[in-house]
Amino acid sequence: MKKITIAIDGHSSCGKSTMAKDLAKEVGYIYVDTGAMYRCCTLYAMRNNIAPAELESHIGNINISFQLDTETGKPLACLNGEVVENEIRGMEVSSRVSEIAALPFIRTAMVDQQRRMGKDKGVVMDGRDIGTTVFPDAELKIFVTASDEVRAKRRYDELKAKGQEADYQDILNNVRERDYQDSHREVSPLRKADDAILLDNSEMTIIEQKKWLLERFNETVNA
Repeated sequence: MKKITIAIDGHSSCGKSTMAKDLAKEVGYIYVDTGAMYRCCTLYAMRNNIAPAELESHIGNINISFQLDTETGKPLACLNGEVVENEIRGMEVSSRVSEIAALPFIRTAMVDQQRRMGKDKGVVMDGRDIGTTVFPDAELKIFVTASDEVRAKRRYDELKAKGQEADYQDILNNVRERDYQDSHREVSPLRKADDAILLDNSEMTIIEQKKWLLERFNETVNA
């Protein structure tokens, strides 16, 4: 069976990562969470008290990798060798990541890494600009969205399940703010690629999403 590149883009907290991880595991592909890469850059800036404009001179000190969780079989984001998966998912990072991700030098550095990771195909990558900028020739492109309220509730439930403090209204405001920032940034703004398949998963279960995505995968590789 031929190997393809799968690009899954969409709004924040719409379940892109869950879908991408499950599909990669199902079909034996490599999964790359590009959003986690930008979150790691944001965490580095926060930890070191570096203003966004000053981050360019530190880019060589930011080493991002992924480590497989032996219990779940899913990748964990690492910043300079330290697993930071839980820390980068908190609201403090979420409230600043769009600003960091909009910086041209950050996007250039991350896109270069992402292209190297996916050069041999057989990869599932999710983010904001995978199908438009990173892999515009990807054989399968999905653009995922859901209502603001549904996405905020999912994010709220995720944080509470991890034992973290969460306020629904704060999360809803953050979701809307990130949508605006992601869609209006100067470099690689969030938008649906012309040849991407739109998926509104507001009313879908994870199982239904998984089935839908696997069907699109099989249609593409067997075309």
